[in-house]
Amino acid sequence: MSPRLEPLSRGTLASAPSVCHSCVWWQARGDKPVAKERWIEQAEDAWGAWGMVYFDDDERLLGVMQYGPAFLFPRSQKLPAGPASDDAVLVTCAYLVDSASPWVIQSLFLAAAGEMRLRGAAALEAFAFRYHEQDDFEQRLILHRAIFPHDLLADLGFITVRSAGRVQLARLELGGLEPSAEAEENGLLAKLKRLYLPAPMPAPPRP
Repeated sequence: MSPRLEPLSRGTLASAPSVCHSCVWWQARGDKPVAKERWIEQAEDAWGAWGMVYFDDDERLLGVMQYGPAFLFPRSQKLPAGPASDDAVLVTCAYLVDSASPWVIQSLFLAAAGEMRLRGAAALEAFAFRYHEQDDFEQRLILHRAIFPHDLLADLGFITVRSAGRVQLARLELGGLEPSAEAEENGLLAKLKRLYLPAPMPAPPRP
């Protein structure tokens, strides 16, 4: 059995972390209260599943990602560097269950890009934050993220659409899905690989 992805919907929400069950930060417009159940009904009627849930081969939850067209997430119209583009699918948040599995975030982004390309979306967009070089990159992906590290998105091929201070709106055109800096020695993904993955064992000498 291999790790599997399932759509995030009314039927799978119970398997997501408890914070996801009622959180409506992205769905809120100002101080007006939002009922999550009502939002789910409207989102699924208008769009369908609104994210992805990732399980390992032992059926343990690894992570969750929420995304959809920007009109489903009114908060995106008010953020610095917004609004998101009408032709893009907006990735609004991700939850990494285990900090020892940082590659879950990359897998969720790539899976979302593949799914949205099949559904005919022009691009993925996400809000990013530009950290200073001295900031601790280990803390950038832990647990809940609604605004993503700029260098993580850049490594995946996102480009900056506009900036407001250290906040950016980043965009990945869905004509190509390959990470742009996977092999770069100083990229964030390369740093995460060196931090979390064991060093390869040397090959035994040939007789």
